[in-house]
Amino acid sequence: MRRSLHFVDQRRNEIIKLLEQYGKVKVSFLAEELNVSPLTVRRDLDDLEKHHILTRQYGGATLLDPGTNAFSSSQLRCKTAVAKAAAKLVEDQESIFINTSSTALLMMQYITAKNVTIITNNGKALSMQYNPTMTVVLTGGEIRFPKESMFGEFAINNINCVSASKCFMGCAGISVEGGLTTSVVQESPINSLMLKRSRKHFVLADHTKIGFTSSFQYGMLNEIDLLITDDDAPKTTLSKFKRTGMDIRLVHPYESGI
Repeated sequence: MRRSLHFVDQRRNEIIKLLEQYGKVKVSFLAEELNVSPLTVRRDLDDLEKHHILTRQYGGATLLDPGTNAFSSSQLRCKTAVAKAAAKLVEDQESIFINTSSTALLMMQYITAKNVTIITNNGKALSMQYNPTMTVVLTGGEIRFPKESMFGEFAINNINCVSASKCFMGCAGISVEGGLTTSVVQESPINSLMLKRSRKHFVLADHTKIGFTSSFQYGMLNEIDLLITDDDAPKTTLSKFKRTGMDIRLVHPYESGI
């Protein structure tokens, strides 16, 4: 099973590379280049579109954010597994924060709890599929493209009006030395405020973020109630995290059939 999924990951990575190179490509071209059937290519494109990597057009596809897709299909599998695990922690009637993390945003389509209110500064929430009983509230504020994150005083003022039961945060990096970090300075005060205005804090980070420190700190390790990551995360770093008292949940993307 793991071997076959490895080949799927490789093929989807090649599709991303070809889209980076040519811009828009047709299904027939991809099928010929990759030596697979057009049906296989369409399934791959459907999966990549679901993860907001590309957009489908008649007979072909185009990358949504050219130059920003420097991650593999296997990483997408890890992000999805983390998002699914996090979604199970949401309970009926809760109000939760979700920041601009693509992994945290993926949670929306896996939450099964009823009458949940999500408050987010991620404008891409508008294009997500989610439980029809769910209410989605955008913080508003200045918009930063292409990530479509919202920030500034307007967003901060609106978040200050909310007391959430939980927040689900992604990060650019998490380490013992740097704590929780982001690569975008405008997002740092928003993330810090979401931590302050919520009772329980869950950090969602695939293995590429573990032990890495980005530019701007927004939280400390002792503020985290639970870190959810995948089993490719470096064990030595996770051991350091545990010595700080942090709870960690590992997910297994391949074993879960994602």
